[in-house]
Amino acid sequence: MEPKPLILAFDTSVAHCAAALLSNDKVLAQRVEQMQKGQAERLFPLLEDLLAEGGVAWSDLAAIGVGIGPGNFTGIRISVSAARGLALSLGIPAIGVSSFEAQAIDAPRPITSLIDARRDQVFVQELPDRAATPPRVMPMSEVTASNIIGPSGTVDVVAIARITASRYTDPAQPRPAPLYVRAPDAAPPRDPAPVILP
Repeated sequence: MEPKPLILAFDTSVAHCAAALLSNDKVLAQRVEQMQKGQAERLFPLLEDLLAEGGVAWSDLAAIGVGIGPGNFTGIRISVSAARGLALSLGIPAIGVSSFEAQAIDAPRPITSLIDARRDQVFVQELPDRAATPPRVMPMSEVTASNIIGPSGTVDVVAIARITASRYTDPAQPRPAPLYVRAPDAAPPRDPAPVILP
C-alpha cells in the first residue's frame, strides 16, 4: 500500500505561531501558540516538535504549505521565507495559501471573505468559482455583502494544509509570495543616509 503524502503547513501572519501535519485528510499533529512577537525564534522548534509528535522526519514530507497573509508584515515574511527555504533544501514544493482561502475552504462559492485588519477595518476578497478578485482594505462600517465569511483574527492552519494537499502536484503553482494588501506601518527615515568616507 502506497503511503499517504505528508503535508506540513504553518502560519505566522497573525499573533500566533501555528502549524499542522496532515496525512491525507487526517491531522497527525497540530499546534497553535498565541504570541505577539518571537515567531522567528519559535517557528522551527515548534515544527521540530510537531514532526516528532507525528513520528515523521523532514525527509518524509511531500510538500510545505504556508499562510501568505494578509496580516502582520513581519510575520508573513517569517513564514514565507521559512517555507521557501525548506522547499529548496528538501526538494519539495511549497504552496502559498491566503487567509481568505483558508477561511472559506468549505464555504459555498461565490463568497466574500473578510479578515480583521485592525483600526476598524477589514481585508476583503471576493472568492467566486474561479479567479478571485484582488483583495482590498475597507472600513468595517461599509461591509454590506450578504454572503460573507469572517472577519477573523486567526488563521486555520489545517485548512492551509488541506488546500496545499489539493495543489502541490500541480507544477504550475507559483512559489509562495507575501500577500500585502496595505503598505507597512514603518516608513524609511527622512534623514539622508550618511556619507561613507574612503
